[in-house]
Amino acid sequence: MKDTIKNQLFSGALLASTLMILASATHADDDITTVKDRDSSYTVTLNQDSFFGFYPAFNGLAPVSDNVDFSFYGIMWTKPAFGLGQFNSGDDLWTEFGAGVNIHMLDGRMTVKPQLGITSGSLLSGGDIAPDGTVTGANFADGIVPSLTINYSDDKFEAEWYSGYYAALRQRNGDAALDFLHLWANAGYKFNDTVSAGPHYELLENTRNTYPGANSSTTYEWLGGYVQFGLPKGFFARFTAGADISEGGEGDFYKLNVGMSF
Repeated sequence: MKDTIKNQLFSGALLASTLMILASATHADDDITTVKDRDSSYTVTLNQDSFFGFYPAFNGLAPVSDNVDFSFYGIMWTKPAFGLGQFNSGDDLWTEFGAGVNIHMLDGRMTVKPQLGITSGSLLSGGDIAPDGTVTGANFADGIVPSLTINYSDDKFEAEWYSGYYAALRQRNGDAALDFLHLWANAGYKFNDTVSAGPHYELLENTRNTYPGANSSTTYEWLGGYVQFGLPKGFFARFTAGADISEGGEGDFYKLNVGMSF
């Protein structure tokens, strides 16, 4: 029942987002943001949390029409375990890169950003050590990542939805592949131009696991809150913390995101 509810939530969000994208394309003239109003932007973030470890990321936006930007992004996952293999030396660390579009809606208060990325390394595709002990090396395009990010911001409120599906494209060892659903949602109140805060929910679900004898399962399910501080020139820092509420979950979670947009 719990898995059914999660799948319905994910499917419903995708459907609603698709309808919003179609509506924005149909009513592009209703948006007051134009190419002349917007400059290209680049955001760099340093992130760390209790599961993924340390991972720098970036996102670039370049206006292409009155309500659409070209978007590209990358995440440099640095957690050694993501390279799998006991002899990991950094040469197969997981690396994610992708592109998409960023659509402005509701007079610029909302953006809808579908993207498609690829991952390279060995996490999704079975690792760099075969069952017989043979070193197989890292994999280019070991997985594909369709994702959707929706952001809302006005004078008093902010909200974000992210959903991404990490699907293995390769099985280097023949019997090992992993797929994951990653999603989060948060919403906050802006106390002033500097401080905002609100609740945060996040889920990482292992939806496919072809390792012999293994089963898919919930990796974590986090529920907590965040506080964010921002400065006019584009600097921001967000701290999020709470509890792992998944069945069998132990301990707390915490994450810190520090970034600059310019």
